[in-house]
Amino acid sequence: MTALRVAPRTAVILVLASVAALATFAWPFLVPAQPEGMARTTEAPLVFIVVLPVLLAVVLAELGSGGIDSKALAMLGVLAAVNAALRPLGAGTAGIETVFFLLVLAGRVFGPGFGFLLGATSLFASALLTAGVGPWLPFQMLAAAWVGLGAGLLPARLRGRAEIVVLAGYGAVAAYAYGLLMNLWFWPFSVGADTQLSYVAGAPVLENLHRFAVFTAVTSTFGWDTGRAVTTAVAIVLVGPAVLAALRRAARRAAFDAPVTFATPPPSPTPPPSPTPPSPTPPTADLSRPAPIPITPAVARETFRPGR
Repeated sequence: MTALRVAPRTAVILVLASVAALATFAWPFLVPAQPEGMARTTEAPLVFIVVLPVLLAVVLAELGSGGIDSKALAMLGVLAAVNAALRPLGAGTAGIETVFFLLVLAGRVFGPGFGFLLGATSLFASALLTAGVGPWLPFQMLAAAWVGLGAGLLPARLRGRAEIVVLAGYGAVAAYAYGLLMNLWFWPFSVGADTQLSYVAGAPVLENLHRFAVFTAVTSTFGWDTGRAVTTAVAIVLVGPAVLAALRRAARRAAFDAPVTFATPPPSPTPPPSPTPPSPTPPTADLSRPAPIPITPAVARETFRPGR
């Protein structure tokens, strides 16, 4: 079972969505922002309004190209519900996250488009379940969508221990990247001014990048992000082989990547012609015996005349 292929139309949508999402995170480096008030309270609803059509466009593009069907959508709903139920088990405890290992494994099996949708829907469903809806939610959805997307883009030929090692390494790197993005969404607006970690509006990009790197290292890299990375890598190593086998078995039975073809039914065989009964053969005359002489009255008188 190979991952579901991404059609060119879906690839274009994913690229455009990723570029737009990156702009929502990084625009303060290019456009001066005013670090006032709560982090992006007015921008978050706009981002959320943009995210939903992007997800719908990915689904429609996958449906139109045959990369995803009703069975894959049902699997997407099931895995998003499982992730939503797993997340409360670890979120809020030293950075332990129980949602990313399944996201990485599912993206690996079902492909980048499926992983992108699963990342966004999992975080949305878990926010509804845990009352975690806030201005951070659309940014969490985008960051998690990238995690699933990257898992689907890993080399497809890896199997066995090499595959588990690569997935565990990717899970750890993706956990750090997720933490970095989530720091970026609020850092320019939440840190007070006139500190070595503060965002400076209008400063050169490299200067603000340096300040942001120091802020990330001090506040989350060696704490929350490391806990998330260790949890994800360990979970992939321990349960990854079993989960991969189960997901691939489900994909084979559902035949997600089987092309739909419409074949013309073969013509019905014509019945063989019924045998014609042989015509009766007229009887032939037996030439070995003399033909009987017809007895007429004259012949009878001549034959049976008295005295002869």
